[in-house]
Amino acid sequence: MAVLADPTRREVLERLRAGPRPVNAIAAGLPVSRPAVSQHLKVLKEAGLVEERSEGVRRIYSVRREGLLELRVWLDSFWIDALDAFKLEAEKSYKAKKGKR
Repeated sequence: MAVLADPTRREVLERLRAGPRPVNAIAAGLPVSRPAVSQHLKVLKEAGLVEERSEGVRRIYSVRREGLLELRVWLDSFWIDALDAFKLEAEKSYKAKKGKR
């Protein structure tokens, strides 16, 4: 999560959403240098959210779907906890109303 706290890294990841891209294409129009984008890509890669492949002398970056799935599973666990708590509260409320009859 800390990796995605940086707005530039989020923008880099967003640009990769449309498909694999070289660093120059990712960096185009960003308010940071190409070497800075490379550093952000390195952090995203270390976090398992991005992967790279070589194409001649260029490196092509893409979203690592498995990394996003791991993040989604973790985030979904919060919803599961919240829904379980809601279910328990609803059942308790139902039993309380039923007992007053």
